Amino acid sequence: MRYTILILCVILSIGVSGCSLKGIKKEASYPTRPDAGNDDKILYSDEKADTIWGEDESIASRFFGKDNQDNGSGIGVNSFLWRASLDTIAFMPVKTADPFGGVILTEWYENPNAQGERFKVNVYIMDKQLRSDGVKVAVFKQKVDKRGRWRDSSVNDETNLQLENTILTRARELKVAQKAAEE
Repeated sequence: MRYTILILCVILSIGVSGCSLKGIKKEASYPTRPDAGNDDKILYSDEKADTIWGEDESIASRFFGKDNQDNGSGIGVNSFLWRASLDTIAFMPVKTADPFGGVILTEWYENPNAQGERFKVNVYIMDKQLRSDGVKVAVFKQKVDKRGRWRDSSVNDETNLQLENTILTRARELKVAQKAAEE
């Protein structure tokens, strides 16, 4: 029994030592606004990535073939809605942003003008099309109680709707600007 555990540990350590962190980026950088004039990295790049199956070969291409992949923008959701969502919540710290699943989660944000109250936003992009029902927003609110602890507080449903409308308006602006640039 001891030898089995020892052999298993040796095999596991050899397997782990063969793994490499080469090519993994430690932190993603998302531009906040197109007119910000900053030199942030572009959200999507055309660089080829080395994978465990060889250069620029994804899991989808291994199982479904390269012809069945989406050769569009490399994003699983509408790019205008995605960009508009990031622009709209740019003042909040982003915790997670998944362009393939269409999920953006923020950290808690406390407005300096409203002490004792903080907000968190989850944005879900539902479709590849720019549609009015293509984005859903969930806003969470907490207030400090008398003992100094954060407690959940209700959020008006109108707040979620207003944020969705702001994102949709910004997405339409981005689409119009792109069409004007193409002409």
